[in-house]
Amino acid sequence: MDILQLIEEIEDIIEESSSIPFSGKVMIDKDEILEIIKEIRIKLPDEIKQASWVKDEKQRILAEAQKEADTIVSEARTHLEELIDHDEITKLAQVRAEEIMARSQNNAKEIRIGAVEYADNLLMETQEYLKEQIDILDKNRQELRGMK
Repeated sequence: MDILQLIEEIEDIIEESSSIPFSGKVMIDKDEILEIIKEIRIKLPDEIKQASWVKDEKQRILAEAQKEADTIVSEARTHLEELIDHDEITKLAQVRAEEIMARSQNNAKEIRIGAVEYADNLLMETQEYLKEQIDILDKNRQELRGMK
């Protein structure tokens, strides 16, 4: 059974359930609905699961980039402290440390931008897929309403 059929099954259960007088509410079998929802979760398209993975992966990449940048900065500071006693060497070390910091920040920024673009593309694809599924659901519901 695919997701659309499961959603239709939920709609059927709701439409066939006993209504509570003087309200727009109905009584449904909680376990039956939860079982169908569990089946829907199991059958969710890989694109949705992949979007979640991309989000987690983006965080991992950003953390890794930040760790790498921190390591480079730490190494640059250590190197700078070793050379602090020598005036000319100190100046060169300071310039080199700034270059390393700028490079590491640029690398981290490029990695973050790449991760965000990658995540955005996957989320866009997932969004388009979900829009198509919603359009199909809307058409199916309109057809059902036309049959009444």
